[in-house]
Amino acid sequence: MWKVKRMNTARIVVLAIALGAGGIAAYLASGSDSPPPQPSQPVAQVPTVEVLVAKSDIGLGQSVKTEDLQWQTWPAAGASGTFIKKGERPEAATQVTGSIARAPFIAGEPIREAKLVKADGSGFMAAILPTGMRAVSTEISPETGAGGFILPNDRVDVLLTKREKAADSRGAEIVNSEVILTNVRVLAIDQAPKEKDGQNAVVGKTVTLELRPEQAETLARSRQTGTLSLALRSIADVNAPEIQTDDPQRSRRGESVNIVRYGVNSPTTMQK
Repeated sequence: MWKVKRMNTARIVVLAIALGAGGIAAYLASGSDSPPPQPSQPVAQVPTVEVLVAKSDIGLGQSVKTEDLQWQTWPAAGASGTFIKKGERPEAATQVTGSIARAPFIAGEPIREAKLVKADGSGFMAAILPTGMRAVSTEISPETGAGGFILPNDRVDVLLTKREKAADSRGAEIVNSEVILTNVRVLAIDQAPKEKDGQNAVVGKTVTLELRPEQAETLARSRQTGTLSLALRSIADVNAPEIQTDDPQRSRRGESVNIVRYGVNSPTTMQK
């Protein structure tokens, strides 16, 4: 009986050893099919530079303060020659402080000195005017100012509308309308634009335009002879050629329509 038990124990031990060896062999066989791990590739280091950028939005005509600026890491390959680099000008943040923005900056935009001007004691309007240009103001209304959707730095056409008596005996009224100035920049409308219902809108009474001296003369003459209106131009038309319309007295051929006033038909000419 003892021999039988001893034989059974030996068989169990042999069977356990065989099963363990089989499991190890299966594990080794399954591991041999997977490829060995590849060594990690080194990450290429992109050369960078420190560039002076706007820390927050800087509006047209705003004086630049130290807290409006910060140094930001920028890829060296994408850093334009017009950017201000810390390695070349470490004191640039102090040097541009006090300058006036000739064009707006958005947060994170690199500072370029072409968009800044030193006031040197002058007012901001005189500082942002390009050489040879004039700032001329004229009155407008919501009806003649595109309903308040014209903002500083937009481009507009100026139209002159005049009512005149016809030469015939019927006393018909002729309405002439023509473009006297094209593609002029708006410098200001009353005060700086303010946020209203989530959109920028200024319903002002006075607009200030950037004009050449001869254009300023045209505007001054036209203001005394009729009503001035502003037509907002698309941003895609900024570089469109100007139409020379410095003579507001010239007439154009238009189309006739009838206006009924107090039950009487009167022919009216509307200029295109």
